[in-house]
Amino acid sequence: MANTSSAIKRAKQSERRRQRNRAARSTIRSSIKAARVALAGKSPDARSAVQEAARVLDRAVSRGVVHRNTAARKKSALAHQLNALA
Repeated sequence: MANTSSAIKRAKQSERRRQRNRAARSTIRSSIKAARVALAGKSPDARSAVQEAARVLDRAVSRGVVHRNTAARKKSALAHQLNALA
């Protein structure tokens, strides 16, 4: 356990950030899964699901939750699947 007041504060900050990042990653996974389900079912709203997933990924990148290359790779894979439907 932390001994100094600054270490205690840093531990509290780390825990808050961990919870926030965990929630953000969960949202990312949910949106990607929704997009993949829409793509697999050849749903007419697949394009909007992919766009929503891209929005969520871009927001996570700007907040520092995921690396920009990771988000780009996931967006590219979804776009590739979407274009394969057309």
